[in-house]
Amino acid sequence: MNNHLNEILKEIKALEKSVQEEIRRKEKEFQYKIRKRKVVFEEEVLRMQATFARGLVKYILAARPLNILSAPVIYLMIIPAFLMDGCMTLYQALCFPIYGIPKVRRKDHIVLDRHYLKYLNVIERFNCDYCSYFNGLASYISEIGARTEQYWCPIKHASGKARPHGRYHQFVDYGDAEAYRKGLSELRKKFEDAE
Repeated sequence: MNNHLNEILKEIKALEKSVQEEIRRKEKEFQYKIRKRKVVFEEEVLRMQATFARGLVKYILAARPLNILSAPVIYLMIIPAFLMDGCMTLYQALCFPIYGIPKVRRKDHIVLDRHYLKYLNVIERFNCDYCSYFNGLASYISEIGARTEQYWCPIKHASGKARPHGRYHQFVDYGDAEAYRKGLSELRKKFEDAE
């Protein structure tokens, strides 16, 4: 990998660290702690949040009719999502040990914590967790795919990718046959950052 790319990757890591520091600052600002993956607010904060809650009846009456009519279509998507979740979990449980790839921790991707917010009514909480599940599932599947791709075909695309996954920067440049042949066995083991 060239030095310029290494410098860019260092900058990205520094920015990711800054994002985490900002999240910690917000924890203090909004007075919550995370204990055993559960968000705990100060009692005073919960009371204040509750004053912003929108009642269920008002929420439904204010909803656009098409939003209500389309809701069953959205909610039915949970069936293929659960199926995909199960299939991907089974796939990595069976195959990753064979390849020596560390398993993706599902809990690092699927985070359901918005239901702790007292300013959301029951429908808003459900919708927030529903969206969190889907986006977390997409992240989980993407990481499983990224690790699989790193093992089987760690070559960058000729035209690039609009949003490359987190492992993509380690891949061999498109067209670099020598680097591919020399580095493939090493790339297949390069998962120390994933454990």
